[in-house]
Amino acid sequence: MTEKFDVTVVGGGPGGYVAAIKASQLGAKIAIVDKSSLGGTCLNRGCIPTKAMVKSASLWRELQEAGEFGIEVENLRINYDKVLARQEKVVKTLVAGTETLMKKNKIEVFSGTAGVEQPGKVTVSMEDDSKLVLETDKIIIATGSTTARIPVPGLDMPGILTSDSILQMPQIPDSLTIIGGGVIGMEFASIFSAFGSHVTVVEMLPNILPMVDDEITKRLRPVFKKAGINVLTKSKVKEVRSDGNSYETVVETKKGEEIITSSQVLLAAGRVPVMEGIDTEKLNLKLDGRAIWTNDKMETNVEGIYAVGDVVGGTMLAHAASFEGLIAAENAMGKDMTMDYSAVPSCIFCYPEIASVGLTESEAKEKGIDIIKSKFPFTANGKALTMGETVGTVKLIADKKSGVIIGGHIMGPHATDLIAEVTLAVKAKLTGKEVAETIHAHPTLAETVMEAAHGLVDKPLHLA
Repeated sequence: MTEKFDVTVVGGGPGGYVAAIKASQLGAKIAIVDKSSLGGTCLNRGCIPTKAMVKSASLWRELQEAGEFGIEVENLRINYDKVLARQEKVVKTLVAGTETLMKKNKIEVFSGTAGVEQPGKVTVSMEDDSKLVLETDKIIIATGSTTARIPVPGLDMPGILTSDSILQMPQIPDSLTIIGGGVIGMEFASIFSAFGSHVTVVEMLPNILPMVDDEITKRLRPVFKKAGINVLTKSKVKEVRSDGNSYETVVETKKGEEIITSSQVLLAAGRVPVMEGIDTEKLNLKLDGRAIWTNDKMETNVEGIYAVGDVVGGTMLAHAASFEGLIAAENAMGKDMTMDYSAVPSCIFCYPEIASVGLTESEAKEKGIDIIKSKFPFTANGKALTMGETVGTVKLIADKKSGVIIGGHIMGPHATDLIAEVTLAVKAKLTGKEVAETIHAHPTLAETVMEAAHGLVDKPLHLA
């Protein structure tokens, strides 16, 4: 059986379904192929379910401190079954919403495994073993990523958790060893330490969250320590063993070999592109390491084939994938759009939250940019004080000659929301003076950004 489409999207994650919607809005007949639920890793096994858990952990943390606000509560307990049930409900609601968007935009959805061996044709292997051929003018590959595996003895044992399986773990572990101190690892560290697990994070690099500005990371380490999260950096996992009841993680640390005993082990060593069904050899598709190479129009080296999202490597973020999807769809429909990565915000939902955009201080110096920087602490912000959330700081970096803000880094309450203003500033090439002279509502957390901007011009107004 054969059907004809203008654009066929392979993968229904935030890159794929956004590309499909945009192409449909531009007048194309669209097909989207996905072997599981629409929404991809982000909606089903990543961003959304983890943030549902972050909310539960945050609320539990607040309830522990309710007495400081004059609220007396007794007999507190965590019903973890309900935590998981709420997480599942949120996911199902958003998946249903995505399915509705497909229908509204007249996008035909095929559930099956896509095979791409030549331009202009996508073969769909259906669940009933039948095959369907989609003839298509353009193809957008958006197959996403999966958990990276590292060659360590024992990590292939049944029971070793990944960022997928930990979301279905039936109970809170007494202790949890996390291999990897990146975004995924530190978010789960914050979640389960809040729930009461004894958490140890093992990171091979000198710092956790290596993509974050060094100064922010330095401030974060003691906060994690206070929360009971044991962080081992410059440490390499040599082996993981199990006696059926618990796990022993053998780690080579700066002080010698150490054995960490825990009830669960989570592998959080990053993600790698999914290439299933994409016959790179037959297509003669150019790769960039394990990812698909694209130019700034999201075009591959094969005419008529585009790629977006985690499968192209680089910035593996859902919102970046969505924007790449927009660019690919526009270009597939004959427009001339380019992807700009200079202002892509990065958000980490650990506790406290971390968000950044643009260049770090070290990156700016490596590029030879003469910079000025300014910091403003949440301890000096009225709204943060009323919230009892004063840990953290806002750091802005600007080009000294022009005054243009080229980077922003926030650790503190609602950092992941506050970064939007800094992202706009970086994108629009605003100066510190322009941000400082923009009236910010009082009392709000956003005033911290204004104060830091004042520091780029002269000095913050509310800092002794």
